Amino acid sequence: MMDKMIFGRYVPAESPMHRLDPRAKLLMVFIFVFIIFLANNIATYVVIGAFTLLILNMSKIPAGFLIGGLRPVFYLILFTFFLHLFFTKEGDLLFKWNFIEVYENGLRQGIFISLRFAFLILITSILTLTTTPISITDGLETLFNPLKKWKLPVHELALMMSISLRFIPTLMEETDKIMKAQAARGTEFSTGPIKNRIKAIVPLLIPLFVSSFKRAEELATAMESRGYRGGEGRTKYRLLKWESKDTILLAAIMVLTVLLLLLRS
Repeated sequence: MMDKMIFGRYVPAESPMHRLDPRAKLLMVFIFVFIIFLANNIATYVVIGAFTLLILNMSKIPAGFLIGGLRPVFYLILFTFFLHLFFTKEGDLLFKWNFIEVYENGLRQGIFISLRFAFLILITSILTLTTTPISITDGLETLFNPLKKWKLPVHELALMMSISLRFIPTLMEETDKIMKAQAARGTEFSTGPIKNRIKAIVPLLIPLFVSSFKRAEELATAMESRGYRGGEGRTKYRLLKWESKDTILLAAIMVLTVLLLLLRS
């Protein structure tokens, strides 16, 4: 399970994406999430696909590792594709068999929405794969600094988001251990009727929640014992430095935005 999980993990490497400022990568992801909805034809999706491949190549993350990380959400992407394929009744009729009808717009929307979903997962995963949780916290805190004028706990919010990302693979590993322990006691998670599989999940959730609360308590105790009292008066050991390559990344995402506006139908 851990080999298939890429979101929330950090893979140390020497690559252009690893050396970028976390603020630049965060801004790139935020902008990408919005502008991907501008794509509505083949040309725009080709441009977005080329940009995604460029980012993946810059990250130096093995392609097999990324493809394996998409497997847990492959069925969700496939479900989204068939949902649009069979329930969008617009355009020319392409295929008909009994009650199954496939229309041109249904096929187009199924492909486009599935690609959009895949691109979003890849780009957001690259952020966590190439950025340490500490760097993500520092980047978020810097970007959210203007919100301090409204008395918002910016440091605490950034820390919470970073800890959440960091504990995703930890919880997945804990889930894997509990599943193996339950399977050793005769529990079947992958065979039998759906009703029995759902019942088998209950003994899995209870120890997982107990373990999660225990980890949270241990983390809180460790932070208090080290004198953590929030963001007020804290100094930083690692200072973020914005360089020309970070500006180039933001310029590239802005060029992508302009291209999508020009090419979209």
